[in-house]
Amino acid sequence: MSAVSLNRCEQRIFDYLQAQPEERRHWQRKIQAAAREGLGANAVSRLEGELWRYYVERSAVAAPFRDAVRHEGLHRTSMRNLAELLVRLWTEPPPRPRPPTESGEA
Repeated sequence: MSAVSLNRCEQRIFDYLQAQPEERRHWQRKIQAAAREGLGANAVSRLEGELWRYYVERSAVAAPFRDAVRHEGLHRTSMRNLAELLVRLWTEPPPRPRPPTESGEA
């Protein structure tokens, strides 16, 4: 997997999910459901918006987010890289296309 660059807000969510098993399971189910729906790029866009709403919600109650918002403010930030990373981490990779076989050879 190639390296992913997350902004501070994305990294904060990623670290929080790693430290909070219940929250992580919730997001794993949500991301896997979006992948099963087969929305492709639309799934990432939808998840990106949901991750931002999650950041805003957590900023009212969870210390790492609340402290960051106190110092940095709460400005809309892209969560696209995080959404793409979580989709890659928590879903099955799409099947690789099989190379065509040559027919008629003996």
